Amino acid sequence: MSESISEDEILLLDLVGFFCPIPVHETRKALDRRKLGTIIKVICDDPETKHDLPALCNRLGAKIIEIEERVGEIIFTIQK
Repeated sequence: MSESISEDEILLLDLVGFFCPIPVHETRKALDRRKLGTIIKVICDDPETKHDLPALCNRLGAKIIEIEERVGEIIFTIQK
């Protein structure tokens, strides 16, 4: 990414504790409501999201910038 984006410009979705289909549904709603170029950071702990969120982004034309796995969490950084 060529431009620096502050944390204030990133939408954070904390979906820890929610399981399929909630993380996909909430991420889709967030993407649908935001303008092109918006950065969304999704934090979840459902292992199915490792497959489901990339598939969603592919269908919607969104770009996954980063997938970070921490103990008990998966963090997706997505650009619409």
